[in-house]
Amino acid sequence: MQSYLDPRSGRTWPLSTPRWCGDGQAPLLLTQRPGLSRAEIETGTRSIWRYAAALPWAPKARISMGEGCTPLVERALLGGTALLKCEWFMPTGSFKDRGASVMLSLLKDQGVEAVLEDSSGNGGAAVSAYAAAGGIAATIFVPASTSPAKTVQSRAAGATIELIPGSRQDCADAALAKSAELFYASHNWQPFFLEGTKTLAYELWEDLGFKAPDNVIVPCGAGSNVLGCWLGFSELLRAGQITKLPKIFAAQPANCGPIGRAALGLPEQAAQPTIAEGTAIAQPIRLPECLTAMRDSGGGAVLLEEAEIAAASLSLARTGIYVEPTCAQAAAAYSRLIAAGTIAERETTVVVLTGTGLKATPRYAEFLGVSI
Repeated sequence: MQSYLDPRSGRTWPLSTPRWCGDGQAPLLLTQRPGLSRAEIETGTRSIWRYAAALPWAPKARISMGEGCTPLVERALLGGTALLKCEWFMPTGSFKDRGASVMLSLLKDQGVEAVLEDSSGNGGAAVSAYAAAGGIAATIFVPASTSPAKTVQSRAAGATIELIPGSRQDCADAALAKSAELFYASHNWQPFFLEGTKTLAYELWEDLGFKAPDNVIVPCGAGSNVLGCWLGFSELLRAGQITKLPKIFAAQPANCGPIGRAALGLPEQAAQPTIAEGTAIAQPIRLPECLTAMRDSGGGAVLLEEAEIAAASLSLARTGIYVEPTCAQAAAAYSRLIAAGTIAERETTVVVLTGTGLKATPRYAEFLGVSI
């Protein structure tokens, strides 16, 4: 029987009671799933729920708005040709809809009627929208310094927005304190969220004719896509559907890349501002698990300079791919990995692009010297 799992201590808890952490606020995963076969795909379902057989259980009602089934587009990048996974083709404009759909569907099935999240960006937007779709009350904590434009999407969905004085970490700390009163459905903490992001691996497997790519490059902040790909492809390996894991590479800004620095054996460094703000997570809670995922797959990490991220953003835009600088850094990482000989152009490499450039219009205006 599947359970909540503290991967660091090995302790488990039954899924019958909702929880978001273990003892001493240890981050949780779930115990291993066996994966699914091609025959178990719900081929008539056009969303991530076509892979429902790979999820912990079937909720009475799925909270779904057609998330997933995103395009896989071939593009020439600096150094070679890659397959771009266009994850911004989602209801709220980012990959986080995968996690929000599964997490909130399962929590509602457990009887959770109100949730708390802390996020000033895509995570808050996804939780707000899917909570609205599922009739769940949502409260989103955001730093008081956050631009009002970044919370409009959550407010429009009916979420309660609370502005928290101080830094992004202060906001997270306030949410942790509030979790004693309101269920903490954090996209960074809740293990059901990772069950949603792992559907990316299943989708790439199906996209590629039921084969795994050689490499997957993902923008990385807290690591939900690194872990999601590792969990999903590991399940496919256990199910005998693939013969090896793809190499998973995390792309992070050099200005704030604690997971990348640890993977590369570099000393810790104080976080600095970055244009890849969606990955600016100074204290990722699942750093050891992310390192395991990269090592287990034979992958690694790339730290990108600000100029590289900006150049990759504009380069993609000039091929019609308009994405946030946060995820454009994955394309910059591809070029670095090719140049270093770490990956080869002949290999099948997927570059995961996680969020729409429409959410970064002011940043693009800066790049272009345009006043808005």
